[in-house]
Amino acid sequence: MDEVTGFPLDRAARLGLSLRAVRADDMAFLSALYATTRADELVMTGWPEATKSLFVVQQFTAQHAEYLSRFPDAARTVVERGGAAIGRLYVNSGEAACHLIDITLLPAQCGHGFGTALLGDLQDHAARLGKPLTLSVLATNPARRLYDRAGFRTSETGASHNRMVWKPSRNLR
Repeated sequence: MDEVTGFPLDRAARLGLSLRAVRADDMAFLSALYATTRADELVMTGWPEATKSLFVVQQFTAQHAEYLSRFPDAARTVVERGGAAIGRLYVNSGEAACHLIDITLLPAQCGHGFGTALLGDLQDHAARLGKPLTLSVLATNPARRLYDRAGFRTSETGASHNRMVWKPSRNLR
């Protein structure tokens, strides 16, 4: 059982992944990680590097504040492999559902099954609780393929984001 999230990391642990609570000294890593999610769109802006950097810091700061405000009790974790930070996983376990707030891995860590393992562990946790697992994803985000493969279905389509839900076929308690 992971001490921070409260759920077992069976699949993730087999791949050498662990989670730890976000600390104040993680903010630079988390900001740089966030920047990787915006890199493609920033290339198209034609902005100078200093402007891009300022924009990313402002956007990361706003996102971080929103997550703290909307999900004050969420488990905010850094994903590590071999003691090195490779991503983040933020999860909120509410009364009606478990909500995947954010899962982001460094680009070099994608494609190795890490996201699939973490998502599978979350699904097992939700099934044990008899709750659906929900998330919101940018409609153009390549991670949608991961969510589709994992059995998530679109429950709401928005202007930029889609809400998706996965429902356990049975309670694993």
